[in-house]
Amino acid sequence: MMQSWQSATLLLGALLAVVSAGLGASMPGAPVEADVNDPSLRNALQLAVAEHNRKSDGLFLSQVSKVVRAQTQVVAGIMYIFEVEMVHTKCRKDDVKTVCDAHPDPELAKPYTCEFHVWSRPWLNSIQVAKNNCNN
Repeated sequence: MMQSWQSATLLLGALLAVVSAGLGASMPGAPVEADVNDPSLRNALQLAVAEHNRKSDGLFLSQVSKVVRAQTQVVAGIMYIFEVEMVHTKCRKDDVKTVCDAHPDPELAKPYTCEFHVWSRPWLNSIQVAKNNCNN
């Protein structure tokens, strides 16, 4: 009796794993793909890009040229996870324009990749860039 119960439990566990994998289910708390048109996601990305521009030592603003990956993860709040391609623009950092064309110099306009993590805890009115890693 005990052995058949254990066998049934193992079989049920294996069956659930196969069904979950087949349905594309993810583990609770794991990152999931996000809609790049979601306003809260776009605000988080804008915050990450603004901090990147503040902390970079270049003369020109950078902006996102392509969102490679956008995910959210439920942590103690929401972690927004981005992989983006960035380009330097022709706008200087002291310029007030919000959208600029890519820099005319091909070397400066060459895209580079950044990974940003933005941690939001709305109940604390807190949002901060937790990771700002670029390969420029």
